[in-house]
Amino acid sequence: MRSIKEYVESMQGADPLPIEQYRRDSFGLTCKKKLKPITPVSDGGSKQRDATKASPEEESEIGCKKLRKTAMEDLREKGLEECYEQALQRDDVKAIVVTGAKGKFSGGFDITAFGGMQGGNIAPPKPGFMSVEVLTDTVEATRKPSVAAIDGLALGGGLEVAMACHARISTPSAQLGLPELRLGVIPGFGGTQRLPRLVGLSKALEMMLTSKPVKGEEAHDLGLVDATVSPDELINTARQWALDILEAKRPWVKSLYKTDKIEPHGEAREILKFTRTQARKQAPNLEHPIVCIDVVVEGIVSGPRAGLWKEVEAFQGLLHSDTCKSLIHIFFAQRGTSRVPGITDRGLVPRRISKVAILGGGLMGSGIATALILSNYPVVLKEVNENFLQAGVGRVRANLQSRVKKGKMNEEKFLKTLSLLKGVLDYESFRDVDMVIEAVIENASLKQQFFSDLEKYCPPHCILASNTSTIDLNLIGEKTRSHDRIIGAHFFSPTHIMPLLEIVHTEKTSPQVIVDLLDVGKKIKKTPIVVGNCTGFAVNRMFFPYTQAALLLVEHGADLYQIDRAVTKFGMPMGPFRLCDLVGFGVVIATGTQFVENFPERTYKSMLIPIMQEDKRAGEATRKGFYVYNDKRKASPDPEIKKIVQKAREISGVNVDPKLSDKDIVEMVFFPVVNEACRVLAEGIAVKASDLDIAAVMGMGFPPYRGGIMFWADSLGSKYICSKLEEWSNVYDGGFFKPCAYLAERATKEALLSTLVERAKSRL
Repeated sequence: MRSIKEYVESMQGADPLPIEQYRRDSFGLTCKKKLKPITPVSDGGSKQRDATKASPEEESEIGCKKLRKTAMEDLREKGLEECYEQALQRDDVKAIVVTGAKGKFSGGFDITAFGGMQGGNIAPPKPGFMSVEVLTDTVEATRKPSVAAIDGLALGGGLEVAMACHARISTPSAQLGLPELRLGVIPGFGGTQRLPRLVGLSKALEMMLTSKPVKGEEAHDLGLVDATVSPDELINTARQWALDILEAKRPWVKSLYKTDKIEPHGEAREILKFTRTQARKQAPNLEHPIVCIDVVVEGIVSGPRAGLWKEVEAFQGLLHSDTCKSLIHIFFAQRGTSRVPGITDRGLVPRRISKVAILGGGLMGSGIATALILSNYPVVLKEVNENFLQAGVGRVRANLQSRVKKGKMNEEKFLKTLSLLKGVLDYESFRDVDMVIEAVIENASLKQQFFSDLEKYCPPHCILASNTSTIDLNLIGEKTRSHDRIIGAHFFSPTHIMPLLEIVHTEKTSPQVIVDLLDVGKKIKKTPIVVGNCTGFAVNRMFFPYTQAALLLVEHGADLYQIDRAVTKFGMPMGPFRLCDLVGFGVVIATGTQFVENFPERTYKSMLIPIMQEDKRAGEATRKGFYVYNDKRKASPDPEIKKIVQKAREISGVNVDPKLSDKDIVEMVFFPVVNEACRVLAEGIAVKASDLDIAAVMGMGFPPYRGGIMFWADSLGSKYICSKLEEWSNVYDGGFFKPCAYLAERATKEALLSTLVERAKSRL
């Protein structure tokens, strides 16, 4: 069984919510396996019937129930139960086919209803109604056979409905899975009991803990579905299969009571022990993976019906947990980022972007190029000389080859995708591009020159975008006239992997340009947030106090490595000092200088990093920073750091107070981030606090199971955060910890920090 590390990594921000992709249509893969012909039968000397198609008379004997958009709607509102009750009462209905509408079986969760149940706006069904009364005692126990005909998606409750049927027929490209753990709960309609009995304990745990779906082909190999057929054959095949069950030509299987797929006792015990250990090790802050394992164990030890009731109890408890509330908030926040008040409500239609040019083939430029050509955008990549150009093209090639090695792309697709990239040394190919993304080094005067050149060579409609992470766009466009076309397209490294796209507009940026870039972001599978223009924009501005707070604490006596441990224990993928090593001290100083110049009253001027540079330390790239790195770039604490830290303390001349708990460290590192996020909201740089939550999760790796930076802050309370900042502001000199006016106002009223700031709309 694969490790659940994939699940944990997704909780750290690599791909926080792939449920969104599970709700898309299937990918239309060609069918490779066909259903084996059903044995023909003779009917009183008449012609043998088509094995894959029921006759008109037989079709009239089959009841067909189409599920609604989500299985929960049918279960909660008794639609499925009533359908079965009617079928049982009618003598003319011999069997039942359960299918979906519009090419989808069922997307599973009605997440809106979950939120309603959490808030008390929707009454939850009585315990056991869905999993026991409907699916077990009605669907599975019915004396008339039922077959699930699966196309598109069968996820969550949708798959649980299908598993309660007596057989399942699927298209090869359908996606089947139980992604509930992505939302902080476990399968709640019998999935924890039926899936292990259909595919085996090892595979079932993998599917549930990683939340990864399988396609119909693999589902057939696993035993989750009984056959795969083309979409055109699906319903008729399911009808025929149901009749064959009725006539005892195929087995009548109640999956809840299957035992042949469960591993032998000794092997099962080892699988469960290993999985539990891995879950505790890799997801120490998450309760629901352990709960899922416990519920599976209950069904094996005490029987499947006892397991169902254990599942009911666990599901209800987890539904009201902080983790579930946080993840549901992130789910809806992510879906809402592309709705921008004052922009997307104007009725503007995105223009077609047929060709994109990129200035600079470094790590960022090559990553952006990779993301674009992976989505079939022709790309022109410009560099200043042949060596730099070949290096940039080589990086793109390496990014694609990595996908080939991981089995995400075949050789033919690799060559076709790479052919979309054209490397150039001049601007001639820029005359017909629809968008240019500048991705050169963070130097304002250099960017000004490039934008002046772009205005000369690009067509009048061309979008002029910059990937700058901190520099004011008005400064970048100072030497151009086309201010309505200038926009920020801030990607995050590694660009072709990280999901966030920060779209930055100035007061003069055309709404049409914003809509166009939102559309491009969607097509290259990025989650966009639209923010206003300032130094650092939203993401980097919010988090510039993150590293500064850590430096302040170290110079005042805290242990550097304890800070990183406390922050990673909290749920961040790495601590602030490990992050400094990763991005490099040059970048840290360059961005820090921007903030010192623009926000001098609230920046902490640390001596530590300049002293580190004097000691010829530059970060991971040189194998030496706050950590030392071996040839495989594995980080280890460096004993020599103590001397450097002591020197910085002596130069700073601050009082040393090393007694800090992990809780103190987390709050002292993140409360200044919350404080700056409040300023970002108050100034109208961000329109919605939920956008800042997504920015924190997808841009900086803030743990999604805490709901994002503002959601987490609201869980603690504005009054508490403000009081702690005031306390530290009195202890430590300077204005670094001083609460901003927005936070202080909210604290006085004990109001939420995440309230929509209406005046932000006027900036759009």
